[in-house]
Amino acid sequence: MDYQSADLAARIEEANVYGAAVRSSLSVAPILSERLGNRILLKREDQQPSFSFKVRGAANKILSMADADLDRGVICSSAGNHAQGVALAASKRQAAAWIVMPESTPEIKVRAVESLGGKVILHGADYHEAQSLALERSEAEGLCFVHPFDDLDVIAGQGTIGREILDQCPGDLHAVFVPVGGGGLAAGVATYIKAKRPDVAVYGVEPVDAASMRAALDAGGPVELEHVGTFADGVAVRRVGALTYDFCAKHLDGVLTVDTDELCAGIRDIFNDTRTIVEPAGALAVAGARRFVDDTGATDQTLVAINCGANMNFNRLGHVAERTAIGDRREALLAVEVPERKGSFLEFCQRIGDRHVTEFNYRRNDADRAQVFVGVELLAGVEDRHGLIQSLNDNGYAVTDLTHNEMAKLHVRHLAGGVAGDVSHERVYRFEFPERRGALLRFLMSVGVTWNITMFHYRNHGSDYGRVLVAVEVAPETKAEFDRHLDELGYRFWDETDNDAYRLFLKG
Repeated sequence: MDYQSADLAARIEEANVYGAAVRSSLSVAPILSERLGNRILLKREDQQPSFSFKVRGAANKILSMADADLDRGVICSSAGNHAQGVALAASKRQAAAWIVMPESTPEIKVRAVESLGGKVILHGADYHEAQSLALERSEAEGLCFVHPFDDLDVIAGQGTIGREILDQCPGDLHAVFVPVGGGGLAAGVATYIKAKRPDVAVYGVEPVDAASMRAALDAGGPVELEHVGTFADGVAVRRVGALTYDFCAKHLDGVLTVDTDELCAGIRDIFNDTRTIVEPAGALAVAGARRFVDDTGATDQTLVAINCGANMNFNRLGHVAERTAIGDRREALLAVEVPERKGSFLEFCQRIGDRHVTEFNYRRNDADRAQVFVGVELLAGVEDRHGLIQSLNDNGYAVTDLTHNEMAKLHVRHLAGGVAGDVSHERVYRFEFPERRGALLRFLMSVGVTWNITMFHYRNHGSDYGRVLVAVEVAPETKAEFDRHLDELGYRFWDETDNDAYRLFLKG
């Protein structure tokens, strides 16, 4: 082990976290263990006073500071868990703590920080704008800036989780799965475990649409992602830290990526064993462990998953439940063309067999054919989905698999109505925009001033970002002007005009 890693391992041994954090339990997940054929242990960081591991890093940084360095207070930028950790740790030292949060931060998170004594400053559209202000005020006012991950003291504080895991599981231990955002938790845990138990594998786990550590490892250094997904907002980091990258590159055995559906299934798995509802980022490690078992066929191993946080916005639970069946490979979403004649639906249902139909949406296309949007229970995972599609094809049905079509899952399955026969030159776009008061109205006004909106679907998922599906009539002679208008809006968007779900169910 190189000097820098040995130094970090020593820092972790000496880290001062328990003035604000607690020693969380490492408990067996019996239901998940039986399903996966391995001994799955959950490191329960949802038991922390702030319901997140982040308090460890903040505590080690702030509780170890000299009184003179705390005279003016501390400042950080965060949309949630780090903010609460800093506020709590600062309160233990009776130090002032300013927390700069994006303007889109849900009120529940703002109140949580304020209840811990933090002074909230709402600024900017996203984390990066909030961080810029925090750094400016730190420099101008002499406040100590507490970085959420790229700081040796913070990394050492997070690394105490690795120290506890080895203390609590001294026998057989094959692999530890660690959520990755900026990389502080993974850097600390991996460095410590490799220093003490180099035989234990340590894997980072990231959302597939926010895989900044995977990108850094592929590029040989930190890179900035153009966009990151926001479902697992606790790890939605565009660029990992320079320090965290160095430690992770040396000590991680690999980085696994999982999608939204797998995260939702992970939330359900943790609930089944603990009756605790973790946030999406808190389920990353469990989802990664499941992916590892699926990919490697591992059996009879001891695997530890770090449940890193449970600051779940209650309004998101409906969305999570909706996506769980797909993430658990227990549901397929299919578009099926059936003949428009008497008895055709009965024949189709007979072909599906004993499977439970979770959703069934129909819209007549013409006198000869109809498109059915159907959700079907799967009996044996991916193999059953492929077999069902093949069986339907063999019996003359044209089938399009929409199980992994994001537009179909977010919007089309919830849209009433059908095709619009009198619309011409229609184009379809999917948008994301920061969720705050008046945001939807401003979006409508900005999009619909010049061009006619022919379809609009919006669902509030209880997230920091709203999602909208819009169809607009764009005459060929105005297409260039419309494209310029889209670029000027500043919203993230996808052109879905050629999406199969639109073509089959909505297009006139």
